[in-house]
Amino acid sequence: MNGIFDTLRNSFKSPEIRKKLLFTLAIFFVFRIFAHIPVAGVNVAELKNLFASNQFLGFLDIFSGGTLSNFSIMALGLNPYINASIILQLLTMVLPKLEELSKEGDSGRRKINQYTRFLTIPLSVLQAVGVFALLKSQSLITTLTPIDFISFVLTLVAGSVLLVWFGELITDNGVGNGISLLIFGGIVGRIPVALGQTFSTTNAQASLGLISFIVLGLIVIAGIIIVNEATRQIPVHYAKRMRGNKLYGGQSTHLPLRLNQAGVIPIIFAVSLVLLPSLIANVFQTSQNASLRGLAEFLNYWFSSTGAVYNILYFVLVVAFTFFYTAVVFNPKKIAEEIQKYGGFIPGVRPGKPTANYLTYILTRITLVGAGFLGLVAILPTITQLVTGVQTLLLGGTSILIVVSVVLETFKAIEANLVMRNYEGFLDTN
Repeated sequence: MNGIFDTLRNSFKSPEIRKKLLFTLAIFFVFRIFAHIPVAGVNVAELKNLFASNQFLGFLDIFSGGTLSNFSIMALGLNPYINASIILQLLTMVLPKLEELSKEGDSGRRKINQYTRFLTIPLSVLQAVGVFALLKSQSLITTLTPIDFISFVLTLVAGSVLLVWFGELITDNGVGNGISLLIFGGIVGRIPVALGQTFSTTNAQASLGLISFIVLGLIVIAGIIIVNEATRQIPVHYAKRMRGNKLYGGQSTHLPLRLNQAGVIPIIFAVSLVLLPSLIANVFQTSQNASLRGLAEFLNYWFSSTGAVYNILYFVLVVAFTFFYTAVVFNPKKIAEEIQKYGGFIPGVRPGKPTANYLTYILTRITLVGAGFLGLVAILPTITQLVTGVQTLLLGGTSILIVVSVVLETFKAIEANLVMRNYEGFLDTN
């Protein structure tokens, strides 16, 4: 804890880092102002009731920074950009041209980021049309003329693009990853409201449950920090080689394999599928067709967020997507080829295919642990409700995972800036 305060104190002593921190806070302030500008023609009071009964929309509200439930001009939030990033990341593993761009350093990453921004716009349009259709089915749209529809879609697309721009401004001129920080700000911004609802409805009998909730929350945060920082160090030795009159190699290093290679991506994939039935049920439950209303009742019964089917399916999907995404982002065969190319080897393992098999074996074992942990984090809201009895303050595993990960990465970025500043000062004095 003292290290955190020391880092913050030293950051404000540095003019450059202080400028970056103040710029980041200024963008946050502007973001919160835009988050309270509503879209015309939407019944916000009824919309909040819909969000209270639909976990899928509540999940989307996390990535919109809390702007979707208020239905501001930034209601779509960063969802289109996140979806575009995931699509481009997966395509990078499939399309050779994108894979080559990803290996070209900063210029290649800038090109991929440009493609991501281009893809964000059509995805924003599709999501805006989908939101309009959902609100119309729930009778939450008060104006239905074609001009109003076009204005609705363009407003949401412009708000989403503006929010992406805010994130890039923070990344370029502030501290940390701007997109992650905006999501972090949206989650943290909703905490006071949730706390107010909890304390206003908590009586003496529920106080013990609230205390249990806080203790469980601290344990979960500690567990997320441990898992995020945990790595398996694979020793790699490099043989000595003669080139001309110079001797190269002879060094020893480690290949770090993170326990959680996939981050929060598997939960995002899984929740998009497991909550889809409840979204369909909300659309059909007011239908005039008896069969569609029956389908809605069936889906609501079997895919209730507190039901066994929902939570088991959610857990299995998170584990499956964790293995899938880890296999996409980490290729043991390529790593083994790179190690062999530069004259390296893992002690006790032959170079080439045996090294790839060994890395696959180790990666599978540690990914199983990481996937199981992510699965538990995903179904954490249901567990906390059953254990503590607190219904108004959900211990959202996804939210906590995002908050903790962003805080850790941001402090690492601040410390890196401090180290760079000290290093430059050392060079100036010499």
